[in-house]
Amino acid sequence: MRLFLLPLLLLSLLAQPALAGCLIALDIGHYRDAPGEFSAHGVPELTFNTQLARRVGWELDRQGVAWTLINAEGDITELAERPRRAARRGASLLLSLHHDSVQDIYKTEWVWQGETRAHSEVFSGFGLFVSAANPRREESEAVARAIGDALLAEGLRPSLHHALPVEGENRPLLDPARGLYRYDGLAVLRQATMPAVLVEAGIIVNRDDEPLIASEPYRAAFATAIAAAARAHCQRLN
Repeated sequence: MRLFLLPLLLLSLLAQPALAGCLIALDIGHYRDAPGEFSAHGVPELTFNTQLARRVGWELDRQGVAWTLINAEGDITELAERPRRAARRGASLLLSLHHDSVQDIYKTEWVWQGETRAHSEVFSGFGLFVSAANPRREESEAVARAIGDALLAEGLRPSLHHALPVEGENRPLLDPARGLYRYDGLAVLRQATMPAVLVEAGIIVNRDDEPLIASEPYRAAFATAIAAAARAHCQRLN
């Protein structure tokens, strides 16, 4: 083979899905009629989730990892339909992308652009969730821990507020260092037949954190972390 053809061959290989039998399903959390939490500045969570999913997809493309988007139009109202669609498409891993909030007891009101909004700066950080009811719990935890490790390496930190003994929280904390919780009641995790992780990428009711969470560097850090964990998952399949 002529040497000048080698760079073209390498580019061709990198452009292909890295490993056979691997497909990452990215689920955009919530839907148009129930768009999730509203941020401190009034932006619906669905908007944050959609933008993050597309940024993660771009990074998966860059790393040669095959992926598919669930709830691209924001019209899937039944939670159990999300893992079903992932299964029909042959996904080997389901990642549900969300942005976080806090219980009302931690919120206060403020006025933004003439509208009264809720905000809270009590907690800050990401969270990762798996379900013990998922038949691939071990691999789910492995993916979640890999995401956590990569986020920590980017200088991000988890929030542990979901483990607090208050109404609406009290989730078992599997790994405090990585912000990894067990939450068996989440249908998107419990009803998945493949490994599944729900990612809370940041607390958007935190008025100070919201501009950072919406920034390109922050989304890029999450995309890089998720893509690295997804690639490691693909390698374990082969």
